[in-house]
Amino acid sequence: MSENETIKTTCVVAGAGPAGLMLGFLLARAGVDVTVVEKHADFLRDFRGDTIHPSTLQVIEELGLMDDFLALPHTRAEKLSAEMDGRTVTIADFSKLPVKNRFIAFMPQWDFLNFLAAQASRYPNFRLIMQAEVTEIRERNGRVIGLSVRTPEREIDIDAELVVGADGRNSIVRTKAGLTIESFGVPSEVVWMKLSKQVGDPNEVMGHAGPRQGFVLIDRGEYWQCGLVIRKTTFAEIKSQGIEAFRKMVADVSPLPADRVEELRSFDDTSLLTVRIDRLAQWWRPGLICIGDAAHAMSPIGGVGVNLAIQDAVATANILAAPLREGRLADADLAAVEKRRSFPTKATQKMQLMMRSSRRKDKGDDQKRKGPPAFIRGIARWPVLAHLAGRLMGMGFRMEHVKATKSHA
Repeated sequence: MSENETIKTTCVVAGAGPAGLMLGFLLARAGVDVTVVEKHADFLRDFRGDTIHPSTLQVIEELGLMDDFLALPHTRAEKLSAEMDGRTVTIADFSKLPVKNRFIAFMPQWDFLNFLAAQASRYPNFRLIMQAEVTEIRERNGRVIGLSVRTPEREIDIDAELVVGADGRNSIVRTKAGLTIESFGVPSEVVWMKLSKQVGDPNEVMGHAGPRQGFVLIDRGEYWQCGLVIRKTTFAEIKSQGIEAFRKMVADVSPLPADRVEELRSFDDTSLLTVRIDRLAQWWRPGLICIGDAAHAMSPIGGVGVNLAIQDAVATANILAAPLREGRLADADLAAVEKRRSFPTKATQKMQLMMRSSRRKDKGDDQKRKGPPAFIRGIARWPVLAHLAGRLMGMGFRMEHVKATKSHA
């Protein structure tokens, strides 16, 4: 085998998701030489997080890119609703947030990622390598000094002052680095599917709490992205009962006409996401740090995962850009990133665990499964809480702002 190609860069980021591309963009903008590697050939994968929250919209605003962003296909939600006892309840209201853009933008993630990649590519010190799968972490004397990746054409060794793991909840980087994962709660599953959008369907975006607990309905313009949350069983058991039984499960909880589920021809029309809540005991080791889902896997409740990842990227760039650019990166800088983002991560996960565990305790088991969670019942009783929920969901527990920097385009 021929000798591996070698690339030298200041920072190499594994994973071209929201965290990885935003970090690559911000570092390049700040004058840091950065390489992002992505194992897939493109971003076209269904059922990825597509909720762009006000906190992320504020970042885009601060970067001066809002007009270009809003030109992309999207739908807006100034509030999120759920159906409870036959009536629609506003569970999150963004109208009073102290930011310019008081709405959630529902946008296919591939459009968002292509947008970020295009903006980053304006900088000559940014490099994106697609179809580059991480095979090894390169170390010397206990310090991470780069990555080895495999592409269809060749093997590449990438030398870097810093390796960033932004490769998602099944991160190869954090596994190879031997970082310790702490898990919380009981894993559940979400079965994602598409159903057509037709005249007479609900005319508002309904997010992350459908007409009953456990169903998600997201307006994607031409179709509905739907998710069925499974708590008491497993998808394997459901599949063993056949597609007809699954169609009935969906029809029982969906606000769409019952015959719409006939569009689900087989289980090939579904995609399974295993939901778990975890985080790293320590996000970094010398020469390496993890951010986004690689550092903390979130529940899809509230659609906050993408936005926490973006906030991680902004904080990481704010703290590390100057040390990287000036060749003085220290372990204390990596620890500072974790310290900055640890509280919002823990607080958000605590809130998600509380929301997942809230069930009626005075009814039978079937009511426990189907009844709305306590936070929805509370908001239905005190509607003013919808504004508080909107602030926590839309802005998070600590919103990051883009650090002013001299453009290096």
